Amino acid sequence: MSQPKRRRHLTSALIALGALAVLGGAGIIYYKAKAGAAPAEASSQAPSTTSETGVAAASIGTKPEAEKKAPIPVAVTSIATGAVSSYISSTANLITENEVKVLAEADGRVAEMLVEEGLRVSKGQVLASLAREDAEIAVNKAQLRATNTRLAYERGVKALAEDLLSRETFDKVSMDKEIAEQELAEAKWKLEKTTIRAPFAGRVTGRTVMLGQHVKPGDILFSVADFDPLIARIYLPEKDVYGLNEGRDVRITLKADESTRFPGRIRQISPVVDTGTGTVKVTIEAAALAPPGVRPGAFVTIDIVRETHPKALLVPREAIIRELQEAYVFVAKGDIAEKRTVSLGLEEADLVEALSGVAAGDQVIVAGQGGLKDGTPIKVIPPSATTQMGPMTGMPAQG
Repeated sequence: MSQPKRRRHLTSALIALGALAVLGGAGIIYYKAKAGAAPAEASSQAPSTTSETGVAAASIGTKPEAEKKAPIPVAVTSIATGAVSSYISSTANLITENEVKVLAEADGRVAEMLVEEGLRVSKGQVLASLAREDAEIAVNKAQLRATNTRLAYERGVKALAEDLLSRETFDKVSMDKEIAEQELAEAKWKLEKTTIRAPFAGRVTGRTVMLGQHVKPGDILFSVADFDPLIARIYLPEKDVYGLNEGRDVRITLKADESTRFPGRIRQISPVVDTGTGTVKVTIEAAALAPPGVRPGAFVTIDIVRETHPKALLVPREAIIRELQEAYVFVAKGDIAEKRTVSLGLEEADLVEALSGVAAGDQVIVAGQGGLKDGTPIKVIPPSATTQMGPMTGMPAQG
């Protein structure tokens, strides 16, 4: 190939490469332009995405808030006014003041048994009797001797009046008569002692003799106790006795059944202090016949009234929440629980005196207050449903 022709071919190739270069640059510029448009497009769509996410997050956040503010079921009761007292309390056993062992006073065999344990008896009532044959024979013999000596004495009186009998002989006849009369009285006494009688009205608390048993003087046959009155002896610290006086009312509660209560009174306060224990003996007497089922020996609580407030605000004990030195209650105000700090006074049974913080008629929450705070929404449930609630939770009780 000639030199000019070769140059023409080289020139055409260079022109073609230049054109390709121009086209490639335009493509790169176009690609970069398209790539730069994507962020703008994304940014234009971002607010929509963020808005949707915010709505979703808001919807998720509102659910726990709604659950948190759901009202808590509670039970309430009205605060009333009434008397409340403080007590000095002690425990003791009830005993009978009059209780004796009935002893045999004659020798013999038990022929009759007329009573059993627990039977009420009157004074002089026959409890049992011994065989009477020997005693009756002794009475008959003594009666004959007494009759004989009495006749001899009557004859001696006439003979002495007619000087037919010496004074010495008459004195002997008179002495025989008196001895015979004493022997008759003794025989009758022994016959009477074959009959065993109640020494006073009361109840048979024990029987230690059997029918047909041979007894001797001094053997224990029965125990008889007078249940009216029943008494208890308690021992109080010296400081607690100051201000007490005989005749003050007390309350007696049976420990075996605390619903059994009956009144009593202080009958006697010992005039001395036991130097060994520093206590004073106080004798308590049941003011009336004890209720059925109360027996001598029963374990009881004695409550002596120390102080009484007749017009106190009475709050149920279960409504009070104590924390260290403070106490508070929750009061239902519409559908909101209001926390009230209270000052407490006297306490008696299930009631506590409120000195401040509440007023008569306030609806105090007595069940369900365990998880409450001041301002917590509540729902008051009817009294009939409170038995289905667990204590201090507001949740149904588990069976």
